[in-house]
Amino acid sequence: MKKIVIWGTALLILAVVNYLILKKEDTLSRGRTMLLRLAPVDPRSLIQGDYMILNYAISRDIPMRALRQKGCIVVSLDQNDVAKFIRVHQGERLQEGEHLLFYRNRGGLRLGAESFMFQEGKAELYGKARYGELKVDASGVSVLVGLRDENFEPLGKRK
Repeated sequence: MKKIVIWGTALLILAVVNYLILKKEDTLSRGRTMLLRLAPVDPRSLIQGDYMILNYAISRDIPMRALRQKGCIVVSLDQNDVAKFIRVHQGERLQEGEHLLFYRNRGGLRLGAESFMFQEGKAELYGKARYGELKVDASGVSVLVGLRDENFEPLGKRK
């Protein structure tokens, strides 16, 4: 009986993990590209080791008092796919050209990945980053796929 419980639990964990992986893979392959302008960060803490702290400029436009612990904001995209804050989503139907972006409000606004890992010795290259590139699904869930420079060109190699 004990072995059945252990194997059942292991299979359940494996199924959940694989489901989450498949969901992220679906977002990567079918998600909408959205660029978030990076806000200036103290240069002494911008690059620590082999990762970069990401601070999104759009978060300064969002009224923190209007946010729940988690939810979505509504954004529009310009001709370069750069997101602009429209309003906090209250469940209303989206207008044409509007998109959802999921957030968490945990002692500060979190819009997806808050750091970016890169290969050792590439700090100078990624120091030119001006945009975080996200893939976002229809429900607003995002995956950070890379960084872009001021000309919207991807930084680093992509597979």
